[in-house]
Amino acid sequence: MPLLAQVKQANNPIIFADVPDMSMIRVGNIYYMSSTTMHMSPGLPIMKSTDLVNWRLVNYAYDTLANVDALNLAHGKSTYGRGSWASSLRYHNGIYYVTTFAQTTGKTYIYTTANIEKGPWKITAFEPAYHDHSLFFDDDGRVYMIYGGGKLKLIELNADASGIKPGTAEQVIIENASAPAGIPIGLPAEGSQLFKVNGKYYLFNIAWPKGGMRTVIVHRADKITGPYEGRVVLQDRGIAQGGLIDTPNGKWYSYQFRDYGSVGRIPYLVPVTWQDGWPVLGVNGKVPDILDLAANKSLIPGIVASDEFDRKKGEAALPLVWQWNHNPDNKHWSVTDRKGFLRITTARMDTSFLLARNTLTQRTIGPQSSAVISLDISKMKAGDFAGLALLQKRYGLVGVQYSGDSKFIVMINAETEQPVEAQRIPLSQNIVYLKAACDFREMKDTAHFLYSLDGKSWTAIGTTLHMAYTLPHFMGYRFGLFNYASKEAGGYVDFDFFRISNE
Repeated sequence: MPLLAQVKQANNPIIFADVPDMSMIRVGNIYYMSSTTMHMSPGLPIMKSTDLVNWRLVNYAYDTLANVDALNLAHGKSTYGRGSWASSLRYHNGIYYVTTFAQTTGKTYIYTTANIEKGPWKITAFEPAYHDHSLFFDDDGRVYMIYGGGKLKLIELNADASGIKPGTAEQVIIENASAPAGIPIGLPAEGSQLFKVNGKYYLFNIAWPKGGMRTVIVHRADKITGPYEGRVVLQDRGIAQGGLIDTPNGKWYSYQFRDYGSVGRIPYLVPVTWQDGWPVLGVNGKVPDILDLAANKSLIPGIVASDEFDRKKGEAALPLVWQWNHNPDNKHWSVTDRKGFLRITTARMDTSFLLARNTLTQRTIGPQSSAVISLDISKMKAGDFAGLALLQKRYGLVGVQYSGDSKFIVMINAETEQPVEAQRIPLSQNIVYLKAACDFREMKDTAHFLYSLDGKSWTAIGTTLHMAYTLPHFMGYRFGLFNYASKEAGGYVDFDFFRISNE
């Protein structure tokens, strides 16, 4: 008998990278997903998949959220951990809607387009910022948002979702949405996502009982205004916060994410069956590690990618995998000033890496990942510092510092939240290669830095960085390319390439 063809299966997590607060839709045979990138620009990423497992970036809803000091890293201000938060993605009457809210500006944002992959996007913004809201188009043409924490509220919007419907008032629909999880509660129910299935309304939330784990709660009702009855539908490894998606062949899944240490919040898919009008998540209450879906492909180049900075005519200056730490100063970076290189020029004096503008980032990925850069430092000025970082509040970096009349390769370790110079090595050439290597296996959360003078032979530098996911930054670690000045503006460095691997 012939051997049976090996069945290809997917593994959880479906994305071993920081893609939190997912909102997902299916349009025909295509799936789209939005996520949170907070203080990064461009922001509100849109990802696409044909199989629910393998995703690639196709767009962002905005280039910059707003022009304010905190988003511009200006006058000593920053918006780490804030910016725009959990989004809601919907498709209605040929129009794509993706909405978010921002503590930084105190506003709710509605982005709309007829072409989610190419845009353009129309933006509407209004006060207040509706926390963790879910946009919902009902069958009768009315449009709502459900939002809040613990006490969940409903507000009606205009028919085109352009703002609050005149004359309407918010109403409480669930007084204590955390109740099904028991007491005491550490994090009240939030992360609302509302769905309508077979005429019933299903509202997904997350709560976090004290001493317990992140928990998925579902409330259901016959009317959008309630009354709602709720139950816990999943408690497993803290995998929680998401919603429902169905496949063209009638299968159901719930998309959720899991806090996984310093790499960030990573997406899982959970099979869903229906029993007595309730969604039943998982297999015997557990999230399976293997799914009957297409096999996972590499996250390179779908979510992250190497870059030789060699642009062809008509290509975007930066591929979608790149995001700036806060808003960039577009006058002081270029991929055309020197063909095949990314140039970052200093425009001001900065006192620290975390407040320096124009740091260009990509996600780290698990279970292991490393990045290598080639750096031309011949046009640095005294006081400049440039190189490769792992960005979070407890950051680490390896770079070239022009100090006095000399240049040095320097490793900085800020795992104590204070930068400590771990090692300094004199440098007498203008081309240097730098490497950062991360290990997220079983939440080991360590990173090492290396340098090379020829791109072939590598030498470790400094100390081990013990990475930690901190709430002030609220984001998984990112590789970052940086250059900032401490004495005189106008110096620049040229990055020849950025090469990422899952090793």
